[in-house]
Amino acid sequence: MPGDAGDAGDVVIAQSTHRRAVVGFLDSVAQGPSALLIEGEPGIGKTTLWSAAVKQAQQRGFHVLSTRPAAAQSVLAYTALADMLEEADTRTWADLPTPQLLAVDQVLLRADNGAVTDQRAVAAAFLSVVERLSDDRPVLLAIDDLQWLDPSSRHVISFAIRRLTGRTGVLASLRTEAGDGGGDDWLQLSRPDALNRIRLHPLNIQDLHRAVSARLRRPFSRPTIDRIHQVSGGNPFYAIELARSLDHSTSVDSSLPGTLADVVRTRLGSLESDVHDALLAASCLAVPTVEVVSDATTGDADRLVGLLEVAEAKGIVVIDGNRIRFTHPLLASGVYTEASPGRRRSMHRRLAEIVDEPELRARHLALAATKGDDVTLEALDMAAESARVRGAPAAAAELVDLAIGLGGDTAERMLRSALHHFDAGEQERAAAVLAEAVERLPTGALRAEALSRLAVVRLYGDGFIESARLLREALDEVHDNHALRVQTLITLAYTLFHANQLEQSLETAALAVATAEHLDQPHLLSMALGMLVILRFAAGHGYDEETLQRALRLEDPEAYAPLVFRPVMQHALLLEWTGRLDEARGVVDQIRARCLEKGEEGEHVFVSQHVVTNAIARGDFVMANLVAEDAVEKARQLGGNTAQFLTRSLRAQLAALAGHEESARRAIDDALECARQTGTLRMADRVRTTLGFLEVSLGDYEAAAAALQPMLSEFDPDTTPTELPNAAYLPDAIEALVHLDRLVEAEQLTAALENNGRRLNREWMLAMGARSRAMLLAARGDLGAAHKAAQRAMAVHDRLPMPFERARTLLTLGQIERRQRKKESASAHLREAFEVFERLNIPLWAVKASAEFSRASAGPQRSGELTPSEQRVAELVATGMKNRDVAAALFISPKTVEANLARIYRKLGIKSRAELGRHVGRPSGAQTGDYA
Repeated sequence: MPGDAGDAGDVVIAQSTHRRAVVGFLDSVAQGPSALLIEGEPGIGKTTLWSAAVKQAQQRGFHVLSTRPAAAQSVLAYTALADMLEEADTRTWADLPTPQLLAVDQVLLRADNGAVTDQRAVAAAFLSVVERLSDDRPVLLAIDDLQWLDPSSRHVISFAIRRLTGRTGVLASLRTEAGDGGGDDWLQLSRPDALNRIRLHPLNIQDLHRAVSARLRRPFSRPTIDRIHQVSGGNPFYAIELARSLDHSTSVDSSLPGTLADVVRTRLGSLESDVHDALLAASCLAVPTVEVVSDATTGDADRLVGLLEVAEAKGIVVIDGNRIRFTHPLLASGVYTEASPGRRRSMHRRLAEIVDEPELRARHLALAATKGDDVTLEALDMAAESARVRGAPAAAAELVDLAIGLGGDTAERMLRSALHHFDAGEQERAAAVLAEAVERLPTGALRAEALSRLAVVRLYGDGFIESARLLREALDEVHDNHALRVQTLITLAYTLFHANQLEQSLETAALAVATAEHLDQPHLLSMALGMLVILRFAAGHGYDEETLQRALRLEDPEAYAPLVFRPVMQHALLLEWTGRLDEARGVVDQIRARCLEKGEEGEHVFVSQHVVTNAIARGDFVMANLVAEDAVEKARQLGGNTAQFLTRSLRAQLAALAGHEESARRAIDDALECARQTGTLRMADRVRTTLGFLEVSLGDYEAAAAALQPMLSEFDPDTTPTELPNAAYLPDAIEALVHLDRLVEAEQLTAALENNGRRLNREWMLAMGARSRAMLLAARGDLGAAHKAAQRAMAVHDRLPMPFERARTLLTLGQIERRQRKKESASAHLREAFEVFERLNIPLWAVKASAEFSRASAGPQRSGELTPSEQRVAELVATGMKNRDVAAALFISPKTVEANLARIYRKLGIKSRAELGRHVGRPSGAQTGDYA
């Protein structure tokens, strides 16, 4: 509070605990993001300590961006954020991306072109500004009275501080009552231990005496101070006001107010009515200025200043240029609450006629009203739209809810309220409003819209099955609203696909296209076409590139729609799934950059999933891990089963590739639980694919087959599609089945890959089909044909930029050549496979390749010494494997295993498997069924 940071403030800051905490906090900022929260009851000295800490930061050369929000109910969206940005050099954001630059202009009320921004772009812009400032010198984000921060500013600041990476500190004070916390749940940095708290307690009698005497610049007798301490309970503000009420007396016999409210009432009671009126106007405003207050009261700025000088002399307000500030929030709230409700409403009516901003005018009209008249309701509607355009959905929701509370609870307003709450990240609130609307509305198009929107909200929480039910119900009530019908059909098609109802999803998407063709809404048609193309691809009907190009031409890049429904994203996915990985990477990178610019966190997690899968396919595991970890953190902040599933499944996949078995299994379990809660089999299948790969990597083929069995049971060679997003499990399933001598099943899967690969000219299918064919032929003993199949696979790999899959095919080729006794060729191919696995840091497969290379390149053995092949057979038999399992693991026949065992027994002078187990033991680190 103005005038409160010195004198009495020195007493508070001088307390050693507080001083150490402030110094330690400012020191810690040099090491990275840090926060200090000052908590306490009203008047305890929070602002005093806050101001002293700000002063210390300024003396250290910090960039200080500060705001001191007021308790006024008429607050403009982004008021606090605008305060903070006003203290930054405009050059800091001059070259920001266009969406962010527009967002800053909207926050500062400088945009006049009618362009729409959104909250995410505002948040991304603020984060960019803070990070840029921290590159130059440390930054302090200072917020006094955190509990009064406007919701729009709170969302943006919360977004930014969770993502800080530079030298930035967050300093805030928070008013608490009766020892309770609250209002600070959103104040979280990336590290939980980066937030420290100071809870201020009442001053002891010595410190209180010093504070009161320093502030009022006169002495007090010990009995008087004892009495003041007793009544105030050690609260500095209360004590100073009690002492002030004694006038110039220092006697303990003077009467003292009994409560803090009495103190404030006494302080204000001596003022003239004109001064009271001016103070009431100021207390009704979040940012009171001489100009606005004079227009609402005296009509003369000079006369107003003269009146306020009386209050200034009494320490109630400070006139700072054109701004009027109360010296303490308790005085502002005291002025407001002491005025009668009629006087408050009258003042708000006067202010509504003066202020220019639609949001402020509407708030004043609402506060002046006891019920909703047409003028007030229309003003609130216009203000909500203004807030939406400025990217402040929380403010828009609040304004619509004000209209509803005043009696304007129409269905249209309820739908707008839900939409704004959803955009502000309040999914539960949005769902509650929509559920109420659905319950209240009669059958018809408006109820269908509510059902459709509720279904979209449910997608983020309850999952696909509940959403599909709501969407079907909506379609029954759409009637002649064909645009809503198309939107609902598109969403339902997507939902049915993830609920594993592929044929129904295709029929629904086709109906969406047929309906959209008759509407003059190109963007709707583009989304319907894109959805149909990607669903037909997933169903095995190929890539209709011509139709997708039409969808891309019709797409409106500025129209809002979730990325999953946008043709540009579908284009990126189809490029990836058809093996055009570099092209896909370029498109996805552009989409991801756009999401970052606009602060679209939920979309960013979705896009990051495909950045990671693309990077894995290309063998860029460094990029994959970096993006995945970033996505994991963002998903944690967002919450919701879908976002959590996406990132946990990525973590599982990367851990499996890296050979981190325990981490992979933990992530797999977590992802499966998310999939179960969303009710989508497709999500579960994706995780089972990772589990199957992990088991194959470990050489546990029984476990691999068990993990993949739910998908294998549903597989029909004639009808099940084998495109990459649906059939990534097939190569691992075939390898496991071959090792388990389940060759008939492996044959069906292999033939499906081969046939569909030829029909669709899909290189991934052709490569995987040829490699699988090579394994099958080798298991049947036809090494010549197996070698040719492996070579065919290698030829396709030359056109398919997937280095890990190519290395697996090299491993298969080398194994076959070793059995053909093509020592030189086998060694070369196995060495190359090993080097790729090593470079990609896929250790389980590097071990397999290394063991095969050792066997292929071994020279003549001394009599009595086991050959590498015999050694490997001995090791596997010693683990307890049967001859058939050993044969499958080593791509040899059971008879060859028997022959090897006979030689092993003879060389080692043993006669049983038990003796072999004691002689050989299980090699350290070996896994059952491994190639090592």
